[in-house]
Amino acid sequence: MHRLLLSFALATLAVASVHAQTPPAAPAPSPGSADPVIARVDGQSILRSELQGTMRGLPPQAQGMPMEALYPMLLERVIDLRLIGNAARGAKLDDDPAVKKKIQEATDRVLQEVLLTRSIETKVTEAALREKYKTFASTIPGQEEVNARHILTKTEAEAKAVIAELKKGGDFSDLAKRRSIDPSAASGGGDLGYFTREQMVPEFSEAAFNLKKGEITETPVKSSFGWHVIRVEDKRTSGPPPFDEVKAELQEEMSREVIQDILKDLRGKAKVERFNLDGTPKTQ
Repeated sequence: MHRLLLSFALATLAVASVHAQTPPAAPAPSPGSADPVIARVDGQSILRSELQGTMRGLPPQAQGMPMEALYPMLLERVIDLRLIGNAARGAKLDDDPAVKKKIQEATDRVLQEVLLTRSIETKVTEAALREKYKTFASTIPGQEEVNARHILTKTEAEAKAVIAELKKGGDFSDLAKRRSIDPSAASGGGDLGYFTREQMVPEFSEAAFNLKKGEITETPVKSSFGWHVIRVEDKRTSGPPPFDEVKAELQEEMSREVIQDILKDLRGKAKVERFNLDGTPKTQ
């Protein structure tokens, strides 16, 4: 617990330091507002939004904790950082060239992130994603699937005995529960659901996909697991995965495309000069 608190404190100091680099806003919202004052340091207001921004930068483990539990510690850290920030300005560190460079670099990163994020939000909409999905779905060929049950035995003789019982009218699901050594047979009656050829071992797939709906293997099928008796319940040709299943992947792909288009446009408008690592002109 002490280690967690220590890492939490260090993380809040690191993340919240950005708040200490800028002077506090004024005037402060009144109590009961959407962004109330939660502390004052030498008359300068600290708003709840500052604390919330700091919390969003914490490690996931800390972010999952209730705000009320973190509030006392987090508030003290934000106060500490305001004090440190004020001390740094009092020492005129904001006029230091090295500090100015770091501030400019941080500003550039924020601007870059905001520009790209807003561009993505504008273009990667729900409607755009669904149009993208239509194109994606049209390129996915239908794939044959089989829904089957099986009974797995240790020996060929046992499998042949099962087939004989089935031919006499035995119930496949009941036999699977009583005779199969597959652990799932007890609860599912040997049901394997739908599967493609690639999802099963070759010997099993070859036999299952050669059967018609309702047919049972005439002879046992040997695999590395043992001996199988297979019954095909259904066959179908699957379509593309549903939209919700691939939405995140499409969002990522479209986001990359938006960024690439922005860069292509910016590069087309800009004059870019490249030099060698030592600053000398490139010969090519």
